[in-house]
Amino acid sequence: MDAPGREHARDSEPTPGGRPEPGREPGLLKLGAFAARTRLSAKALRLYDRQGLLPPAYVDEATGYRYYRPEQVERARTVALLRRLDMPLADIGALMGLDDAAAAAALGAYWAGVEERIAAQRTLVDYLRGRLSGRSPTMYGTFEIRTADVPEAFVLCERRHVFTHELSTWIDASLGRLEQVADELCGGVTTSPFVIYHAEVTEDSDGPAEACVPVADPEAARAWAKAQGRQRDVRARVEPAWRLAYARITKAQVAYPQIIGAYDAVEEWIAREGLRQAGPCREVYFTDWDAAGPGDDVCDVAYPVA
Repeated sequence: MDAPGREHARDSEPTPGGRPEPGREPGLLKLGAFAARTRLSAKALRLYDRQGLLPPAYVDEATGYRYYRPEQVERARTVALLRRLDMPLADIGALMGLDDAAAAAALGAYWAGVEERIAAQRTLVDYLRGRLSGRSPTMYGTFEIRTADVPEAFVLCERRHVFTHELSTWIDASLGRLEQVADELCGGVTTSPFVIYHAEVTEDSDGPAEACVPVADPEAARAWAKAQGRQRDVRARVEPAWRLAYARITKAQVAYPQIIGAYDAVEEWIAREGLRQAGPCREVYFTDWDAAGPGDDVCDVAYPVA
């Protein structure tokens, strides 16, 4: 392996007699000259080569010299600019393989996701400022805490280790799969589906979480779950009867970190009432998510209590 900077210097050396090596087309730029034109380091160019983003037009087998076409300068600069947006190299590779219109659309979709993440982080900063300054963590509104006695139910479940950025997509997909099975094979969905969090789901902790759909036909549910084997960690089981303490939240409040305020409010209420948490926390989805507006109630943030 070359020492750092060695390839840059070597690739800037003239070839013997000024003639190109056999098999190398004329007019190619050595690594040093190409790096100067693109304002990229030799290290970055080697990384882009390894990732398949910017392979040299020609590599001399005897010397290891790398050569680039002048028209690759624009591609190199585009890759560098996309990296300044913190776009992952894999995403850049996919984008660069598209035509102009599709590439522009892909960039727009990527940046919309960045802005959504930044908006969530900005809200989280406000929330943390409230916590650190001693203000009430229910800064997203005053939550009314209610209780309800929920009977025993037979449920189809899918358990998964997920991180925060995967959670929403997984919940939608998992509940959709289980509801379809319930409707087609298990006599239908009997009550609201819910998601149980057996451990924290954050950027660093992956739960697990468990999506649960109550079904009418336990035997059919057991047979279907058994047929799945270990696929997606599907189970059919009894969910015990519970007394739940819960806060009802709107679709807008489901977004992270707003939902933390609801969890904090329920936890504070449980402690204030002298109760204890008797089971893992959960989110109960009781309405059509797609049809609901931002201000519509869609979910109960709940804890079993005793």
